[in-house]
Amino acid sequence: MHAVRLHAYGPAENLTYEKTDDPVPGPGQVRIAVAAAGVHLLDTALREGLPGPFPAPVELPTVPGREVAGTVESLGEGTDPSWLGKRVVVHLGMNPGGYAELAVTDAERLQQIPENLDEAQAVAMIGTGRTTMGILQFTEVTPDTVAIVPAAAGGIGTLLVQYVKNAGGTVIGLAGGPAKVARVQENGADLAVDYKLPDWPEKVRAFLGDGGATVVFDSVGGNTGRAAVDLLARGGKHVVFGWSSDGLHDGSPLTFTDEELAERGITSEGVLGPAMLGKTGGDNPVRTLENRALAEAAAGRLVPAVQRFPLAEATAAHRALETRATMGKVVLVP
Repeated sequence: MHAVRLHAYGPAENLTYEKTDDPVPGPGQVRIAVAAAGVHLLDTALREGLPGPFPAPVELPTVPGREVAGTVESLGEGTDPSWLGKRVVVHLGMNPGGYAELAVTDAERLQQIPENLDEAQAVAMIGTGRTTMGILQFTEVTPDTVAIVPAAAGGIGTLLVQYVKNAGGTVIGLAGGPAKVARVQENGADLAVDYKLPDWPEKVRAFLGDGGATVVFDSVGGNTGRAAVDLLARGGKHVVFGWSSDGLHDGSPLTFTDEELAERGITSEGVLGPAMLGKTGGDNPVRTLENRALAEAAAGRLVPAVQRFPLAEATAAHRALETRATMGKVVLVP
């Protein structure tokens, strides 16, 4: 098969498209003919040799990627034969291998793809959609909600805009550059502004009038995140799920003292990792969030934005993601 492999940590150019041995499914596993493989910002950090949420850098050589969708074409010993030939999507967990024409995973991880979703959309929902559903647990979205969504043209931002609008709320989407702003407007935001322009907070204040936002869904941190928090009304909530950068400044998480929060009359909460899984609860919170995400997409309530790259162009996909030149979920197509 062909796969994208990483032999040495470093820049995107270290990703190489090459022939390698087909993976063999073990007991209880399946092999998937991959039709779409998700690319995550975390993949770029792991490529650099940074541990991210993992205890140590991944061993080399490796095939990156932890989100795949396709058709089950081979079974390991003892695997339920009903999976053969089914369209499936899966988050591979701690074991990479997604940037390839074939991928192996445990059958217990599989989710069947709803009939009305293509594989790229399913990949977007199994990772990005799952995270979105987890984020939304931390604030009640109602017709009274006034949400500011930085990075509103991104994979999660796109879904957050749709979710708030579906609930009858008001959405202010921030994005970098005219093309992204136009995409956010098309996605249904009540106001879309370019955070690269220095007067964007004034435009938002003019739109808000005497009121303020009730929630900021913050994935960028830094100066843009802080300016968005300054637009919260008393009683508002700052929901933090990243600090990737705004394309103008290096991202950094926003921190507030208890005194600052009390003075502003707002709350600030980080929602990733154990906080999200604990909020979800149950025996398998990850599976629960995947089910919710796929159900929302199957019902047509959430429509993920997808930007496709050929598998052989994984280097270009990583570069585009790192330079914030993408819109929606980045997906590699063999």
